[in-house]
Formats: sequence, C-alpha cells, structure tokens
Amino acid sequence: MTSAAVSTEERVLVAGATGGVGQLVVGKLLEKGFQVRVLTRNTAKAQKMFDDKVEIAVGDIREEATLPAAMVDVSYTICCTGTTAFPSAKWDFEQTPNLITWVKLFFNPSDAKAKAKNSPEKVDIQGVTNLVQAAPSGLKRFVYVSSCGVLRKDKFPYSILNAFGVLDAKQKGEEAIINSGLPYTIIRPGRLIDGPYTSYDLNTLLKAKTGGKLGVVVGTGDKLTGQTSRIDVATACVECITNFHCERKIFEIVNTGPRPSVIDWDALFSKLD
Repeated sequence: MTSAAVSTEERVLVAGATGGVGQLVVGKLLEKGFQVRVLTRNTAKAQKMFDDKVEIAVGDIREEATLPAAMVDVSYTICCTGTTAFPSAKWDFEQTPNLITWVKLFFNPSDAKAKAKNSPEKVDIQGVTNLVQAAPSGLKRFVYVSSCGVLRKDKFPYSILNAFGVLDAKQKGEEAIINSGLPYTIIRPGRLIDGPYTSYDLNTLLKAKTGGKLGVVVGTGDKLTGQTSRIDVATACVECITNFHCERKIFEIVNTGPRPSVIDWDALFSKLD
C-alpha cells in the first residue's frame, strides 16, 4: 500500500486557501474526506467561498504570533501562499502608488521591496519560516508550492522572472522547510494556467477540470520548463501528503503530451525514488 489510509479525524491546515491553487486544494481535500482548516486574514471572504464546510482560523503567516492557535490538532500543512513576481497591488504598498511612483518602483527593486508589506520576501521567506516554526510536533507532512527555476535564476526566462527576487524568496522558503527537520514535500510548478478560480463557489471547484488536456510530467533537479495547470498542482498537493514516495522530496511538475483518462499519481510519484 503506497498511501496511508485517510482518517476523517485528520486535519489539514491550508495557507493561501483563497488563492487560485488554494481554493482547489480545499475542494480536493474535502473530496478525500479530510477535515480542513483554512488560514486567512479575510474571514468574510473565506466564509463566502467555503460556506460551513471548513474551519476558519484567522491568522497571517507574516505575523508569527497569530499562528499557534491555527496549528492545534493539525496533521498536515499545505502552503500555497504567494504574491506576484513583479510589483502590483498584491504587494500591498503602504501608500497606493501613482503612475510616476509605479515607474520608479519598477526601476528600483530594492525600494519596491522595502515599501511593500506583501513582497515575495515577506510571503515566501518570512511567512514560510513562521509557518515552519509554528508547526506542531508530530506534523506528518509540510507541503510547499514553490516554483520551477529556483536553481536556474541566472538563465532566461527565469532571470527576468527573478528581477524582484521571487525565485530567491521561494528558494529561501524551501531551505527553511528542509532545515526544519519536518517531513516535507516541495512542489515546483511551471507557469500556472487554468483559473484562478477566485469567484467560484465550492461546488464549482469540485467539478473543475483542466482545460489544457495535457498529461502530467514530474521530474527532479529543476530541469523541467513549461506550463502547469493549477488544478494539477492542487491535486498533486493533496495526493502527495500521504504518499511515502514524496516524503522529503522536491519535484517539478509540468503539463505536456497526451493526457490519459486517469492520472496515476502513485506511478508518477514512484519515479521520485
């Protein structure tokens, strides 16, 4: 048997649950019979999105003190938080930039990062480190959605993508997890496609299908390049948490080639051994 049996008493904490990948992760966890707790700063948004099917924990990964209460009785953590690679409204600047300020920010990465409250550094270094440090003893798996290209930051197109440090931050987040001693799985998707499903209700999420009709390929060593369906990333997050092939593994995932009628995730994960 390749995966542990799922108990309805096992609880999964999802950070980034209201994002494109996170919403899909929640839907797929519920399908599998897990108890789901979402970590959010926006209770009203989470309640509207998930109704009463999940527990809601109010917290902010950037604020370590808000996390311990969310970790009570958690067996698994899936972290699919993130922000944009380039300065945008999601960076949550202290003051809304005007056109001239936006131009200045794009030509001064260090200034942009210093003025933002939700930069890659704040989310993928500080935030992930805080989640790791708050993890309960006995956590069975910490799953982290990183990115292809973290080991190829000096090569095109990743050198452009990393202009404001998003891949640097993802790599440091990975290192925080690896060095923690926690059982982990790190997933590195390519450029995300399908969705995001930011206005869908839970029933729609449960029925979401990949529009690309392409197969799933996994690899190691940060050698793959391509696009990855958010739906397949979310499925990989859920399928890997109880799969022993994935423990303490880092893998890339992209969509390419013909898509079989059923994706054999265990067969894909067995290639990681």
